[in-house]
Amino acid sequence: MAHDEEQEIDAVLERLRQRFSGIEPDAIESTLRAVHQRFEGNPIRDYVPLLVERAATSELNRSAAG
Repeated sequence: MAHDEEQEIDAVLERLRQRFSGIEPDAIESTLRAVHQRFEGNPIRDYVPLLVERAATSELNRSAAG
């Protein structure tokens, strides 16, 4: 993972932790890392952090609701 992407993913993790304060931080990170893994091997990396944030947010919203 490129350094810039890693920094952006870390920023996404922090935003998700703030947004989903009722969910264990480890569960948030686990969700984020699993979603990020889905994009492994994708040659175009520019939008990966945004796509990861959207997908992780969707999954965490489902977790928070259920």
